[in-house]
Amino acid sequence: MAKIDEIKAHIDWLKELFKILVAMLVADIAGISKLYLDQNINIIFYSGVLLIIVLSLSASITSKKIEKHIKELGDL
Repeated sequence: MAKIDEIKAHIDWLKELFKILVAMLVADIAGISKLYLDQNINIIFYSGVLLIIVLSLSASITSKKIEKHIKELGDL
């Protein structure tokens, strides 16, 4: 039973991390959109675009880890 609780706790932690990543992604997209609409294309704009890529990859990796742990729960 301890293994199940450990996996559930890890899944919960990953879900919280995923929520934070998605919230940061939404905020970054809003900021980039605002800069684009104001035609204020500068280093902050390009660093925001890079951050979107990094956050998207991080969210994708986190999602895959959650899936893996859920399948692991099914095997127990």
